[in-house]
Amino acid sequence: MTKYTFTKWTSWENRNNLIDIRFPGIYCIAISDIDLSGQNFKWISEINYVGMSNAQNGLKGRLKQFDNTINGKTGHGGADRFRYKYEKYQDLIGKLFVSVCPFNCDVKSNSPKDLRIMGEVAKFEYECFANYVDKFGQLPEFNNKKESPKYSLAHR
Repeated sequence: MTKYTFTKWTSWENRNNLIDIRFPGIYCIAISDIDLSGQNFKWISEINYVGMSNAQNGLKGRLKQFDNTINGKTGHGGADRFRYKYEKYQDLIGKLFVSVCPFNCDVKSNSPKDLRIMGEVAKFEYECFANYVDKFGQLPEFNNKKESPKYSLAHR
């Protein structure tokens, strides 16, 4: 695919132990009844969401926003779609796994090098979407905004 590498799959509860999550990057979230922990990343149908972060708090901050939203708060649109289908946090987190692809750069910098790396993050997210669609014929379930409603909009 490209020169970028995802971490091994990690259980949701152990997500903060992933390497380099202080950096920006791409993350894939899968729902599986089978424990994916420790398995090498590959494109599997259980991937329900692909996301990215170029924010100051990196992947760790974005995954925290995701967790807050599936746990009843707001702040992450994709997680709001998960919550529509999985209203009970405890019913979901035991089946949730994450793999990340961090990009080592300083998001506060305006250096050409760091700006180019942040651009690569955004570009790679779309490459990931394309890879998933090539393999499965559609976007991951909760990236599909037309087919996957948000909890917050349905429960006003």
